[in-house]
Amino acid sequence: MSEPRAGTGGLKVLPSDPHQSPGFASGSVAIRGPAGPEGITPDPGRPISPAGLQEIERLIALYPDRRSALLPALWVAQKEQGFVGVKPMEEIAARIGVAPAFVAGVVSFYTMYQTRPVGRYLVQVCTTLSCYLRGADALVRHLKEKLGVDLGGTTADGKFTLVAVECLGSCGTAPMLQLNDDFHENLDPIEKVDALLDSLK
Repeated sequence: MSEPRAGTGGLKVLPSDPHQSPGFASGSVAIRGPAGPEGITPDPGRPISPAGLQEIERLIALYPDRRSALLPALWVAQKEQGFVGVKPMEEIAARIGVAPAFVAGVVSFYTMYQTRPVGRYLVQVCTTLSCYLRGADALVRHLKEKLGVDLGGTTADGKFTLVAVECLGSCGTAPMLQLNDDFHENLDPIEKVDALLDSLK
């Protein structure tokens, strides 16, 4: 059985009207199904700050269609809280004019958005074909053992969260991982990973 990937989980849309088919125009943010060893349940999060809402309105004004601001608006929420919770999803949905279920579907599609708090260092291992052929599976096994967590897990001290993600566009320098916003490539031999993690305070 293959490893579960971060960002998946079969989001279930709950219709606002039981006689209406769930879809783009109806529904509310629902709980995800299992998406890892423990499953992923979106955290409620906090309302977006006034400054964050002001920035989202600035972004919306840049586009002829308000919906085009969805991805950067989600990024504002994540930068502010470290993840995109249910409350920010609902606020963003209201401001750009779509259903909360649509926003939740976008968040669940992209692995760059987190739906619950993560560690100070988010370790994202690329496990698609090019990286897999060059040792991504061994890299994942090593990190799980070194950190003592499964994919989707966070270390007890809150320092590291380990996830597997889809292609990060660094096929020629595999195996690789993204640590927060930074790429670390050519991670062979595996001792390079140990040196990287051990250097973090």
